[in-house]
Amino acid sequence: MLTPQVPVVVDLDRSRPEPLPVQLADAVRRQVLDATLRPGDRLPSTRALAADLAVSRATVESAWDQLRAEGWIDSRHGSGTRISTGPADAARRPRTTHRPHSVATGGPFASGDLVPMDAGTPWRPEPLPRSLHAGWRRAWRRVSDTSPPRGYDDHRGLPLLRRALAERIARERGLAVDADDVRVSGGTTAGLRHLLTALPPGPVGIEDPGYRAAVATVLAGGRTVVDLPVPRRPGASFRPSLDGLAAAYVTPAHQHPLGRVMSAEERLALVGEAERHGAVVVEDDYDYELRYDVAPLPALTALAPDQVALLGTASKSVMPSLRLGWMVAPDRLMDDLDAFRALTHDTPPWAVQAVFAELLLEGHVDAVVRQARRAYAERAPRVVAALSPYAELAGPVAGMYTTWLLEEDRAVAARAAAERAGFGVNLLSAYCRTAGLSGLVVGFGGPDDDELDRALNALTSALD
Repeated sequence: MLTPQVPVVVDLDRSRPEPLPVQLADAVRRQVLDATLRPGDRLPSTRALAADLAVSRATVESAWDQLRAEGWIDSRHGSGTRISTGPADAARRPRTTHRPHSVATGGPFASGDLVPMDAGTPWRPEPLPRSLHAGWRRAWRRVSDTSPPRGYDDHRGLPLLRRALAERIARERGLAVDADDVRVSGGTTAGLRHLLTALPPGPVGIEDPGYRAAVATVLAGGRTVVDLPVPRRPGASFRPSLDGLAAAYVTPAHQHPLGRVMSAEERLALVGEAERHGAVVVEDDYDYELRYDVAPLPALTALAPDQVALLGTASKSVMPSLRLGWMVAPDRLMDDLDAFRALTHDTPPWAVQAVFAELLLEGHVDAVVRQARRAYAERAPRVVAALSPYAELAGPVAGMYTTWLLEEDRAVAARAAAERAGFGVNLLSAYCRTAGLSGLVVGFGGPDDDELDRALNALTSALD
């Protein structure tokens, strides 16, 4: 019987000059020397590790070839790849748990993790104010007194929730929709994944720089991603060609992550381009509720409901861990979309849907959004005042993050200083594929007020 595999936890950084195979080999050597990996430990297969690290299998194989040549690992048919050498006392040392810094999971309240200052962690006071806490408890209590469905629930989503969402979308986004037009999903990426199943074959265009999870979702669906360059210069237009594309994924109200707003002229041109080439525009409306600089901008979907699919999420308004979103798709896609969802039962849990419906109907979501908007409006000027002497704002300040342009080496140094102080800040280059931009994406939803001040002090000290 094979011994269990030992996980290899590595943080590969594509912004570093060292090739990825070199980074991976270096990381394994360090883990052997500090006894995180010990002689005899069986490593994951190259295919499994490549999937875990989101790299090609050739990257892992190249690193393994180097380590094998140096004598750190050996491979035997039928028994996998194992660590073959290490410090003389490695076997006597207790194994330490390797906990990588995390800005995407855990958050500021998970011991040992960095306080997240990314573009997606929303404001949430701890402890919750009494009024919000009472609404949250009341919603769960009501659902707990309700009988769940006997079998699988409606694959389109809970009817009560779809009605509440349709009313909200019609009121706030100006779309003439009813419950039959709305589908509940497990978040933005789940909605995108479902839409891909209803589209004809072909590549999908995604803004560059753009939302990394959307890129990963499209690639996982077996499609090619085509970069849609987002202009940075003032006055430059976003006029991508959609020729040959099945769809184009965009964030018109608040471009992720540069923050620019798609003009009316650009919106009309994009819809016209989609109609000419038969492409579907996928509009990610991820934070429209959180604008405090201007009123929420009209949805692109309102211009061409037969050509544009709208994606929404509860992650920014309530909390990411609800894993709940919604979509409104063109009529011609609905039959295939529903057939896939009915086959896979790929919908959020019934209880989560029921609770969110209660939160909407009771006004809890509106109350959270109002308080979050006030918090962001207060924090944004503090961030701008601190960082504007050192970097250039990439776009308007709105929502829960700002994006700053500066040289990559300075951005890397600032991020490292933030990490040493306990904060996770993302590099702008991580959102780019061919754009070649560098800088920092600084979110201010995750930290509390004191933490935000400490994080800004760490960043400015590194940049000064």
